[in-house]
Amino acid sequence: MAATINTYLNFKDTAAQAMDFYQSVFGGELQRSTFAEYQVSEDPAEQDKIMHSMLTTPSGQVLMAADTPNSMEYSAPAGHSLSVSGDDEAELRGYWEALAGSGSEIVPLAQSPWGDSFGMCIDGFGVTWMVNIAGAPAAAGASEDGSTGARSDAVGEPSGV
Repeated sequence: MAATINTYLNFKDTAAQAMDFYQSVFGGELQRSTFAEYQVSEDPAEQDKIMHSMLTTPSGQVLMAADTPNSMEYSAPAGHSLSVSGDDEAELRGYWEALAGSGSEIVPLAQSPWGDSFGMCIDGFGVTWMVNIAGAPAAAGASEDGSTGARSDAVGEPSGV
């Protein structure tokens, strides 16, 4: 099996609610296990905490999360963002509306200097998201001036030389 990099979020007692929310946004199958199921804590207050959860979206993306045990210091998310990008405008705008609607906008979803629609928000669970909706592609192989940029010969001389 090839190695993969997955996002793993840590929460302070809200992993179950956060993952239910992400499942409502992205769809997919959600699996979760509690501290009690794996007997990882003798503290009765921790038995219902989420030891591990995994959301696999319909497109195969994986998002994992857990609650932080009381014995460990919890630090709110900082210094990173989760990025969702693609060209399905309706799908991505739906993600944006749900994520930003649960929290606050940092950068409103709007036309960016690179031509795509881009926005940043912090969801209701404190996670920062970036949403990028790819702009309409130019005609295949053509630049804005209509040229193709193709070379006229095999030695790399520009057209017309």
